[in-house]
Amino acid sequence: MAKIDAINDNILSELGRDGRISNIDLAARVGLSPSACLRRVQELERTGVISGYRAVLDRTKLGTGFVAYIGVGLNSHTKASQEAFERAIAHAPEVRECHNITGNVEYLLRVECADLVSYKSFHTDMLGALPQVNGITTYVVIGSPKDERA
Repeated sequence: MAKIDAINDNILSELGRDGRISNIDLAARVGLSPSACLRRVQELERTGVISGYRAVLDRTKLGTGFVAYIGVGLNSHTKASQEAFERAIAHAPEVRECHNITGNVEYLLRVECADLVSYKSFHTDMLGALPQVNGITTYVVIGSPKDERA
């Protein structure tokens, strides 16, 4: 496990803002020589603290600007029921995130669709058709004043 000192924390913050920053610019921002900075980044990658880099996409420009979070309750709390639900969700391109959570429901999904009509189709034809699903609560995103996901 990599040591997360103040310098590594700064490196991670800068990479979180701009994963394509050059090593020279990153080194200057965190106050290291380029070689020392590169060694630290490589160690963070080697130990899995940095597990990858990705592009931040504007979903509205890709035609999937309708975003909703969905609480899903299952009718059975068995491992088999959870695994069957997770297998089905893994094949749904609309589901961008699936989290097994605590509370009144078992899962929280982040779903992206083109519009309300396509969401209704997903809700009814895919999610509502799963035999494990007992309850669905949808929260439509109307704005995201802060979103730091990559």
